[in-house]
Amino acid sequence: MFDWEDENQENRLNDDIARFEKQLADNSIGFYDSDTLEGIIDHFLINGAYSKAESAAEIGCQQYPFYTLFSIRKAQAMSGSGKLKEALNILEPIERIDPTSIDMLLTKATIFSQLRDNKNAIKYFRAALELADEEDSDEIYLDLANELEQIRDYKGAVEVLESAMIANPQNEGALYELAFCLDQLGDMDKAIESYTRFIDDNPYSFTAWYNLGNTYTKCEKFAEAITAYEYSLVINERFSPSYFNMGNAQLTLEQYQESIESFNKCLEIDGDDPLTFCYLGEAYEHLEQLELSWDFYQKSLNMAPNLAEAWLGLGIIKDLQGKPKESLTYIERAIELEPKMDGYFHVYAGALENAGLIEEAENAYIKCLELDAGNEDAFFDYVDYLLDHKPTLVRPFVEDFLNKNNYFFAVLPLIYLNIISGRENDARLLFVESIHANREKTIEIFDRYPDLKNNQGFVDLSN
Repeated sequence: MFDWEDENQENRLNDDIARFEKQLADNSIGFYDSDTLEGIIDHFLINGAYSKAESAAEIGCQQYPFYTLFSIRKAQAMSGSGKLKEALNILEPIERIDPTSIDMLLTKATIFSQLRDNKNAIKYFRAALELADEEDSDEIYLDLANELEQIRDYKGAVEVLESAMIANPQNEGALYELAFCLDQLGDMDKAIESYTRFIDDNPYSFTAWYNLGNTYTKCEKFAEAITAYEYSLVINERFSPSYFNMGNAQLTLEQYQESIESFNKCLEIDGDDPLTFCYLGEAYEHLEQLELSWDFYQKSLNMAPNLAEAWLGLGIIKDLQGKPKESLTYIERAIELEPKMDGYFHVYAGALENAGLIEEAENAYIKCLELDAGNEDAFFDYVDYLLDHKPTLVRPFVEDFLNKNNYFFAVLPLIYLNIISGRENDARLLFVESIHANREKTIEIFDRYPDLKNNQGFVDLSN
């Protein structure tokens, strides 16, 4: 169609709408051909003028009593105004007359969705999907998947979304929902596979590369995540979320200078941001540029006074400067803001111990492990604490911890305790058993307890 034809058609529609609104105000509606009236109704529906859409649809029902589309449009307008049950009543006779009307099925599905009747919404979306042409099925797939997600049927949603991706490999909406559902199912490998398959067909989708990076991050495959973020930035060099998440991955891999460059790029694109300032503070903290780190944490708090991470960072700086008692105020503020963060209690315990507040430190270690028994570093630090301050309680704590928690790492201090208490045969047996169960984790004992590197017998056993 030529541009002038589009323009003429739009002008005619505007004239028709103006004429209808005038007649509606004057209560003197004339006759309209069905196409004109349908265009007027659709215009009102799209623009959220549901009362006018309902009035126009009612005129359609009167002038074309056997044309069910106008009854369907009336139901759509009523549902937009919140008259959900009334809208369903209008659709009941239409379903009996024409049960294969896609418009009717989709309208009923949408109304049931608004009523939070997920079971019926799913039923009608599925029925519509069976009748829809492939090119019209994208939105139906997404709506159906959303209903399945509402009832936490993520496996069913994945099946629907995979069908959506087969029907239209370009459907990025389906891709993102698929990744969400796979994430909920904990199937990160399949999420990576889905993104990779999409990227094979759409290598220039920077958002797909970005989401692949996020999935790698969740799997703690940070090097692969950085590569994915880099590809997204080759395609769109101004996409700041990729710089931000890449900076975090670089922080984790101790690539501190690189992370600073990534975070500075975020600031260049988006301007000042409290979280970006906070992570810059962390990067400089690891580089032992403590004054610069302090400045960035302060900048962060100037913008977001309740950002717990920045308060924690200030506490860590004070502790690193040899002022553990001063650090406590900052760390306590972070805990006040985020009382469920096990890592904050871990930092707090270390600062309390450095400040000579031994009993308080123990309470903080215990609280940390109550919040997350799987906090491996906190577990080993608490074992070291007990070795230093309450050595008779170490073995009972470790054995009780193993009885209550299925964490392999907790075996390592038991091996070490057997060695230092002269029970070397028991230590060897447990060490060999652990090597067979998980060699990679077992040999971490040499990093946790470096003096064992001088025990040639255990070094030989590890090999």
